[in-house]
Amino acid sequence: MKEIIEAFRTVAVASVADAVDKVCGKRGYMDSSIKPRINDKRVVGPAATVLETATDEFLPPQHALDLIDEAPAGSVIVISIQGGAPDVAVWGGLMTAGAFANEHEGAILDGGVRDLAEIRRDYDFPVFARSVSPGTTLGRYKTVASQVPVEVGDVIVHPGDIIVADIDGVVVVPQAKAQEVLAMAQEIDQRELEQAKLIVAEKSLRKGLAKYGRI
Repeated sequence: MKEIIEAFRTVAVASVADAVDKVCGKRGYMDSSIKPRINDKRVVGPAATVLETATDEFLPPQHALDLIDEAPAGSVIVISIQGGAPDVAVWGGLMTAGAFANEHEGAILDGGVRDLAEIRRDYDFPVFARSVSPGTTLGRYKTVASQVPVEVGDVIVHPGDIIVADIDGVVVVPQAKAQEVLAMAQEIDQRELEQAKLIVAEKSLRKGLAKYGRI
């Protein structure tokens, strides 16, 4: 799996999205509101998931805190909120400190992030989130499970699925199809490179499209 993850660092996120469409027959890319909020770093790694739900109790996000300490290094922490909560921060400076210390790859949030200045200044840790918000989850949402299937950005994420993300967006690669998706994405990248060279050499977009049949 380590070799597959490293190989995914070298292919375009758009190619991975196209490859998931072809290999899995379903969409793998999250909706466009899940975007980088800290930096433009690329994130590639296995998903470690957390599920939250509404509450009026003042409870810490215990499942998330435990997972940050317990998930293997290189994990991508993925947090989902049932019903969605774009204006509540499910991630902040202290959770980033824990994720940074445990050498995790990044965080993908179906909610908000806060403490941006601190995260940028002290950790430069990549966080993809639906929003930026100063609001706390305490008294509003609680974690109810970890390492379970969750939905984020209209895509189901299973623990261990490979997350591939950069400024183009976030794509979820089903773990069982990772090798096939990788091979297809590499093929797409190579074909597009050849196509682009032809377009430049011939000074014609139409000729490139005619030969390769792809846009």
